[in-house]
Amino acid sequence: EMIRTAHLFYKSFLQKFTNLIMSDNIFLTNHELTRTLCVIVSLLGFSQFFGFLFIKFKLPKVIGEIFGGMLLGPTFLGHYAPEVYTWLFNAYAEEGKIISLIYWFGLLMLMFVSGFEIQKTFSKNDKKIIGAILAGATIIPFIAGWITPQFYDFTPYIGRSGNFLALQMVIAIAVAVTSIPVISKIFIDLDIIKTHFAKIVLTIATIQDIILWVCLAIATGIVSTQEITYVNLAFPVLITFLFFGLTIFLTPLIIKYSNLAKYNFLKKTSVSGYILFICFLFSAVASLLDVNIVFGAFLAGIVVKLAYGEKFKEQLIYIKEISFGLFTPLYFAIVGLKLNLLLNFDLQFFLIFLFITTFFETCGTLLAARIIIKDWLSNFNLAIAMNTRGGPGIVLATVAYETGIINETFFVTLVLIAITTSLMAGTWFRFVVGKGWDLLKIKT
Repeated sequence: EMIRTAHLFYKSFLQKFTNLIMSDNIFLTNHELTRTLCVIVSLLGFSQFFGFLFIKFKLPKVIGEIFGGMLLGPTFLGHYAPEVYTWLFNAYAEEGKIISLIYWFGLLMLMFVSGFEIQKTFSKNDKKIIGAILAGATIIPFIAGWITPQFYDFTPYIGRSGNFLALQMVIAIAVAVTSIPVISKIFIDLDIIKTHFAKIVLTIATIQDIILWVCLAIATGIVSTQEITYVNLAFPVLITFLFFGLTIFLTPLIIKYSNLAKYNFLKKTSVSGYILFICFLFSAVASLLDVNIVFGAFLAGIVVKLAYGEKFKEQLIYIKEISFGLFTPLYFAIVGLKLNLLLNFDLQFFLIFLFITTFFETCGTLLAARIIIKDWLSNFNLAIAMNTRGGPGIVLATVAYETGIINETFFVTLVLIAITTSLMAGTWFRFVVGKGWDLLKIKT
């Protein structure tokens, strides 16, 4: 059975590579190109404007970017000016493919930047606190999310793949996931990013993200399994862990060796181009192996960080600025563009799942934190921080929807939960800082 599965995997790999080589080029007419550029300008303009506006009101920029895209989508423009909406977004399949390419490009850049921003931010004295809260904020919510479908019917929200096991894993990840970018921005805006509390939260969220992205890569790998057997289910898990292990432990050594190579013309020509080459190389290999390309980009970012350290700090900052200034806003705007609140918003399901995610994440964090930290306010601050789903929650929704694990209603729900929990966290920490309360008080 294992040999048969490996043979099918080889055929799938070979077919993908052959299709890639033999695919025909697609060219746009001048008219199609003009409308595509109009779409990009509209999405970028709306996302940047509302991102700026939301910052002025002390709200996360990412929410403004999504809101800008939503105004251009079926919820608003499609409802009140359907002719304009159709002209921009529903005309040609080729243009739709280009928008989809920009969407995935922005997502890959977001995950790549998230990967190379991971760093050690805690002292040895914090290991006990971090370990306990990591277990409570990850394991308990994940298990709770895993068993939730036994008590609540999620079958109406399953995607086109019809894979309930992958859906179950996505639910578990959705309950446990925490956003590093949004919570970091909140801490920066409130000038608490250098506090002991912020360092502990960001460290926990970093480790948690790595664990959950591995789980998401496994879930998307399961979707590609045609026949449900123990061997077929184990194979994508094995491939994912092999890809993860080889990438983290072996690739940095290869890259360091290639840096010294005499004929590394790509690096000599452009260091930034060489770094981006690594990002897309990892994403392409991940896709060919049926490992989630988002996971590939995330690992590429970690590898770049491990291989280069501070050596190419300026180039990494440059790539980050380009990503956050152009590609990431376009990605979040297209996420907003995909939201159809008039057709796919289920208020009852949204409230139920919002309660499930916040309740179990809060309980898990409070339970673990109470054992280590004997202060209820500190424990509640940690629970609120770990409930901030932001960007990773939206990425989870994106990947799960695009791979057919969830349907549009669940996609809308996950995005709105990411927005809601981010707003809750920002409001709460602004209140705590305004009152002058301690964020973290460790009693002995």
